Parts: sequence; C-alpha cells; structure tokens
Amino acid sequence: MLSQIDVFHDCFQSVEDPRVAGRTIHPLNSILFLTVAGVIAGADGPEEIETFGDEKFEWLSRFADFEAGIPSHDTIGRVLSIIKPAQFQAALLQWHTHLCKSDHGDNDNAPVHVAIDGKTARGSYTTTDKSDALHIVSAWATENGVTLGQVDVDSKSNETTAIPQLLDLMDVEGTIITIDALGCQKSIAEKIVNKNGDYTFAVKDNHRKLAAALEAFFLEAHEENLSKQKIFSKNTRNEQAGREEDRFYATCAIPESMRDLTDQWPGAKSIGQAITTSTYRGKETIEIRYYLSSRPPRVGEFSKSVRNHWSIDSMHWVLDVVFHEDASRIRTGNATSNMSFVRRFVTTLLKKDTTKKSLKQKRKKAGWNTDFLEKLLFAA
Repeated sequence: MLSQIDVFHDCFQSVEDPRVAGRTIHPLNSILFLTVAGVIAGADGPEEIETFGDEKFEWLSRFADFEAGIPSHDTIGRVLSIIKPAQFQAALLQWHTHLCKSDHGDNDNAPVHVAIDGKTARGSYTTTDKSDALHIVSAWATENGVTLGQVDVDSKSNETTAIPQLLDLMDVEGTIITIDALGCQKSIAEKIVNKNGDYTFAVKDNHRKLAAALEAFFLEAHEENLSKQKIFSKNTRNEQAGREEDRFYATCAIPESMRDLTDQWPGAKSIGQAITTSTYRGKETIEIRYYLSSRPPRVGEFSKSVRNHWSIDSMHWVLDVVFHEDASRIRTGNATSNMSFVRRFVTTLLKKDTTKKSLKQKRKKAGWNTDFLEKLLFAA
C-alpha cells in the first residue's frame, strides 16, 4: 500500500515540468510539496516559502528530495509562474480525493451543490490605475468545502467568458450549479445541461423581461394564496451577533404565462423567490431575489442552494483575512492563479481539521508544530 507521500508524488507526476531538462537541480515535485507545506504553515509568498524551507529543512527532507538544498524564492516564483494551472489544480484535487472521501450523508444520490463566483486579486495589478488586476472565477463545492477549479481573467466584465472555460474543466454531472446574475446566460445553461448537470441562476435586470415577469408573478401570488398557485414555501429565522435575519423562500413549476420567456432556457423547470429581511440596531433592510432553475420545485433543496451559494463569500473573506490575498503582489505568468488555488486547497485542509481553533491559529500552529502540519498534510 502506498504511503500518503507516495500518493502525493504519484498525483503530481501529471504536472509537466517546463524547465530545460538537464539544467535544473531542484525536482519539480519537491518545489510543489514545499509550496503547499509552506502555505499551510503561514507562508504567503515565495520569499516566506523559502524561509520556511530553510527552517524546516530536515523535516521536509523526509518527504521530498532536497539534496540540492532549499530552492531560492526566485526559483519557487519562476516555477509557479510557468507550470500550467489546469494541471496543477488537477493534481491537487486528485491528491485531495486520497486524503478525504466525499460524504453526502445517507442519500448518495443527492445532488452536490457547486457555487461559481468571481474574486479580484487586488494586489495583482501592474498598471498605475490597477485596472489590470486579475479576476479569478472559481467553483466551490459548498458542503464539502472544496474548490473544484478556477480560471483567471483580466476583469470582472469577462466573467461570462470564464465560466464556460471553468465548466469545461469540471465534471458537473450530479451537481446543482448556482451562479449570480452576471453568469445567468442561456449558453451557460445549455453547457451545464449538456454535461448532465443542473443550474439555479439569479435573475436580474440583465434579463429585464424575465426579471419583470418573475416579480409580477410573485407579487400577484402573495396577494392571493400561495398554495392555490401550487407554490411551495418555507421560512427560516436566524439571530447572531445582534443581527436578526428572516428568510422566505418560494418555488414553483414555471407557469404557462411565462413559457414564452423561459422556453428559451435549456432545461428550465422552475422559478423561485428569496426574501431576506435583516434587522440590526433597529434598522431593517429587505432584499428580494428571483431565480430560474432546471431543478423540479422542491423548496427545501431550493432554499439550501440559495443559502449555500453565499458561503463562497466566506471563502473570499478567508483568502483576504487569513491568507492576505488582496495584499499579495504576485503577478508573473501563472503564479497568481497557482498561488490562489494553493490557498483555496489549503483552506480545505484547514477546515477538515476538527480542532477548535481559527484558521489563522491553525496556520500558526502548523508553522510551530510539524506533527500538526503532518496531520494536516496527510490527514493522519
């Protein structure tokens, strides 16, 4: 039986080494192992990864070839800038499947929820007006806490072109893909359905007629009787840190009156409404959102998908607060994309650990305690 470090090296054999053969002294797998271990232990860039390597040289040498010493930060940065992101992501995800198996509870046939959203790496700009900062679009399996893939583009406006590229990298069969209004496109719906997946899209004014029809339908439904309209609904209430949130969810099969609009959307089966009423320090705010979905009208599933979609925002918060991604000035070749995915992968490993400490505390502990670092790396 292969050890976990053998599995690591096997998974990363698929990452092509673009360096000139015969002119390298540090094996690619060693650099990649050093990078992942260093980021877990608190390193936020190539210079800190090198420092981590110098301090933990003997421990690292147990798992990878460092006969030529720890590579310099220039070498680490150059390697991260030239390896292909798609190959690197695939290797990390393959390794993850060996570390921890997916668990969807008792119902193995339940669809997996995947949220797709974008985040700008604000420190990755090269121009004085910062307009060329990379925008990274990623897919997040919300219940498993795993980033399934990411694609980077030059601006948020190109998110609609990045989402199809991201879907091409993924196996979406058996998933419910949720995307905010910017990604609500017929071509994206068609791609998801053709790959045997499902979608729940937020609908806003980029599809004015559909958005207006949804608003008018639910407004009339509330004035009458929801159950008579065969609308399924539920309410939830949450209180935390002085904030009260009341959420209302409703979904139903697409009514005949809207068929002329929704028939243009591949696989569309249902529509939905989500109303969030928040009260904080006596001030009340109300947000109403509308949805189009290829799923049957099941209000429990619908509410879960809508609510879980926003968990990707917590991932963005973690990247900025715990990993200082917005402050990172890495912007050479593929280095921004590769480091961003390492951070997301490491977040998954940190969250899998059940120790009652914050993610920031876990990173510090991993830097101080190699037994704990080893546990995180190999799910020991």
